[in-house]
Amino acid sequence: MGLPNVMLSGTALTVLYRNLGYTDSEIALWTGVIVLPWSFKPLWGPFLEMFRSRRFYIYITQLLAGICFALAALSLYTDHFFPISIVLFFLLAFFGATQDMAADGMYLAELSAKDQARWVGWQGTFYNVSKVFSNGGMVFLAGSLIASMGNVKAWSIVLGIYALVMLLVGIYSTRVLPRTEAERSVKSGGEVWATLVDVIRSFFQKPYVWGGIAFIILYRFAEGQAMKITPLFFLAKREEGGLGLTEAQVGLLTGVYGTIAFILGSLLAGYLVSNKGLTRRMLLTLCALFNLPFAAYAYLAWFLPVDMLSISLAVSVEYFGYGFGFIGIILFIMQQLAPGKYPLAHYAFGSAITYLGFTAASMISGYISDRYGYANFFLWVLASTLPAFLMTALVPLKKPGSTDNSIHSA
Repeated sequence: MGLPNVMLSGTALTVLYRNLGYTDSEIALWTGVIVLPWSFKPLWGPFLEMFRSRRFYIYITQLLAGICFALAALSLYTDHFFPISIVLFFLLAFFGATQDMAADGMYLAELSAKDQARWVGWQGTFYNVSKVFSNGGMVFLAGSLIASMGNVKAWSIVLGIYALVMLLVGIYSTRVLPRTEAERSVKSGGEVWATLVDVIRSFFQKPYVWGGIAFIILYRFAEGQAMKITPLFFLAKREEGGLGLTEAQVGLLTGVYGTIAFILGSLLAGYLVSNKGLTRRMLLTLCALFNLPFAAYAYLAWFLPVDMLSISLAVSVEYFGYGFGFIGIILFIMQQLAPGKYPLAHYAFGSAITYLGFTAASMISGYISDRYGYANFFLWVLASTLPAFLMTALVPLKKPGSTDNSIHSA
């Protein structure tokens, strides 16, 4: 699940475009456009409830994602790489988003609410193997190869490795995914339409759904801005207000140190939430740990330390909080919005809305950064966390373990 999303929304694609000479504004805008399919999963998510099986959608999208990576590698040798890559990466995002829905649906179908909380930290851990691989290994590899063979050849090798991994995972999935789920098939166009209407209507008829939507949009508003600009800030020259790091150093920071910290945070959060439940107090704690560590980037932007120890500690603190707090939004969608007749489609609705908020924030981040500089930009990011705290304090919650619509405020 993680590899397409991490590559497209994380450090790797941002660094690729940066190496090829595009501006922060261009990179922030078009990488935001590329990942839009994760924001619009509800447009085709309901159809996954009507046809075939989750197993089928998981392995077929993995294979198609591998083909997209391979074609992107070849497009580097053309004169029109930028527009071709945008189309290919957009298709890759579509396949990745579809894979997400099917895999999340399998997770929801197989586990109880308590087990979902118990294993969500491990789910995040395995998802973040892709961050070590992509933000760490692949960015580090690209940086190491560029000096000897140039940007085009280096990045074509990296994209080829992505393609090979996805193709191998797709083949593996055809053999190991469970076959217990029955193949689904609606009988007529009228049945398709009736099911589609029922999926959408039942989602928006859930109690307090609009408060939940506002919560999951604003929870990631600061993150969407910070995570898009941070790699560019790391790579920018010091006279431009950046840290002047190399691609290899960025890969080590975000893909290795950062991801290890993220995994530790997510495992700890999963353990705590599985024992205490998603109460108001716990959700506020998760929100604080998710948003407040963005102060680490403000520190780096204002003081521009030169020693890697200070930079590594700041990045690790932020990623630990990020991993800890991200569990909050996952479990909120799983336990507050997804339960019901169509858990796959409704989880897709909720996760798509989080991406919509994340993507909208990331698309404006480049303009703010270019206009006001990195130091002021990261102060703005801290101000952008305030709506998340407000909605976390106000959003209605079901009682832990309840199957009705009762609300608590503990």
